[in-house]
Amino acid sequence: MPANQRKTGRNRVLVPGAEQALENYKYEIANELGINYTGDLGELTSRQNGYVGGYMVRKMIQQAENQMSQGAVQPAQLAQQPSPQGQQ
Repeated sequence: MPANQRKTGRNRVLVPGAEQALENYKYEIANELGINYTGDLGELTSRQNGYVGGYMVRKMIQQAENQMSQGAVQPAQLAQQPSPQGQQ
């Protein structure tokens, strides 16, 4: 997505530079689930899109839990969210 078309609301990327990594992760998860995801072009049902998104969140939470159990990340670090650009 071009820089001049930033998302607002709940569906924005909070960490600058993470958007492409999340997009790649989406394709990886869809492939893992056996869903032919070619981008959100209206070809998949809402249920399929939701399944991919839900599974992404589940795996990200699992990764964060693994990092916390190994002492690599403290829970307080996960709760810190960067402020959206332009706001302080």
